[in-house]
Amino acid sequence: MSGSSERSIPTLLKDIAGNIQQIVTAEIRLVNVESRHQVNRAARSVALLLVGGAIWMLALACVLFAAIDLLALVVAPWVAALVVAAAAGATGAMLIQAGLRLWRRVTPAQPQTSAIGETIQWARPPAS
Repeated sequence: MSGSSERSIPTLLKDIAGNIQQIVTAEIRLVNVESRHQVNRAARSVALLLVGGAIWMLALACVLFAAIDLLALVVAPWVAALVVAAAAGATGAMLIQAGLRLWRRVTPAQPQTSAIGETIQWARPPAS
């Protein structure tokens, strides 16, 4: 069965090694593209969160000034400001504590691409 279309075993092994190298290189590129996409998405969301948070803080400041004015009808203005500041500070401290507790439970996301591990397992010789 010898013919010109048959390739030698060393040639076949060289082709297989080259194909594996191309597959691994392609998977690495895919991981880079996925990672870049996630970073861009995260950057956009952080920018929107920062702008929204800044506007929200201004709105909250207006509400707190209104609370001080309302409370100043009953007590001295400086006492009203201290009461509102203490209430806002306590609320902020509780929110920060809750946020930190949640932050400690965050784990980094794993990439969606799992083909690299499969390719490496496939390329390994079977254990005897």
